Amino acid sequence: MTRPEPLFVEIDAPTPRERGRQHGEQAAAAVVRSRDRYAEYFGTRLGLPWARVQELAELWIPPTRDLAPDLLEEMDGIAESTGLTLPEVVALNGRGEIVYDATFATMDAEPDNDGCTSFSLAATATGDQRVYAGQNWDWYSSVEDTIAIVRIVQEGKPTIVMQTEAGQIGRQGANSAGLALNANGLGGRFGATVGVLQTVIRRLVLETSRIYDAIRIPFALRQHIAANLLLTYRNGFSINLETTPQGHRWRFAQDGLITHANHYQLEVPPAIAEDYRPFTADSIYRDHLLERSLRDPEVRAPGGDTLAGIKHALSDPFGAPYGVASIGQPRSSGGAYARTVASSIVDLTTGEYHFVLGVPEPDSYRLLPWNLYDGPTFDGVNGDRSEVCAAVGGAR
Repeated sequence: MTRPEPLFVEIDAPTPRERGRQHGEQAAAAVVRSRDRYAEYFGTRLGLPWARVQELAELWIPPTRDLAPDLLEEMDGIAESTGLTLPEVVALNGRGEIVYDATFATMDAEPDNDGCTSFSLAATATGDQRVYAGQNWDWYSSVEDTIAIVRIVQEGKPTIVMQTEAGQIGRQGANSAGLALNANGLGGRFGATVGVLQTVIRRLVLETSRIYDAIRIPFALRQHIAANLLLTYRNGFSINLETTPQGHRWRFAQDGLITHANHYQLEVPPAIAEDYRPFTADSIYRDHLLERSLRDPEVRAPGGDTLAGIKHALSDPFGAPYGVASIGQPRSSGGAYARTVASSIVDLTTGEYHFVLGVPEPDSYRLLPWNLYDGPTFDGVNGDRSEVCAAVGGAR
């Protein structure tokens, strides 16, 4: 099976607008495709014209400008270099938030979410004594050829390597300080108050070097939608945060391992507890299957091939068409359908980043051309985004 190559975007510019322009210039065709497909998605799935989507997206411009004006300017640079409007780029960054707008409060069905399965492994839980983090990313099949691997070099901040949809400023990845962020949608509506976009929160986290700041950012901000954030540090520390607009819950690794899918594991938030159901039933067994596989001797036994064991775990077809590696169920009417669109494994000990587009198979991963620890030396002191916490009174 011939695998498509991912789109690589390398950003190294002194100003936010220039960074956005570099993103847009290298990914212009993919950004336009993404805009066109989300216009179709919102129109056909939700009956929402693209003009209305842009109006809704404007709700997130003032809070983004107040919190992280550099990131809004970066989005504006993407718009300038691709021929999109700023609200269109904000809509690409806020596609998950827009479907939770009060416009849809009376809908019977739960809006679509990213269905992902994430993991963190400490060196005490791996046969090769390395620290790993990664995930399978499940979303609509139509986004696969818009997924970009983006490397961002910024003065005074860690270098970031992450996977996003073209035009988005953040999603999941890792940085040169040895911090990995993996994320999963959780579902549920929490009122109509406009909160911070997930792409902004995740980019802010990836711009930190200290674990304190990485944890503090989601605690200091009010987000718009619920998300699970799994943080792994190169020394083996990990923490899982189930974050919502109305409160967060957390847990640490057991036996050096954390896995998470798309249902609340710690506590269903009281605001949605009465009639809560996971937005995708396979979440319940995906999490269990991945945890069981990552406890296998192939992963844990000294002398075993740990990386191969992780690849096998993420490629598990059990439960098809919906499982850890989800092939999905094509629609009889044609068009996009939910399945695994990408898979990633980051070795935080060596800095190696393994990635594959589409449904993973054990031998399908490729090593990215960038090592996390390549590029400018970062001392882990500057660029910790402490100013974000300070803006809401939470910095040290």
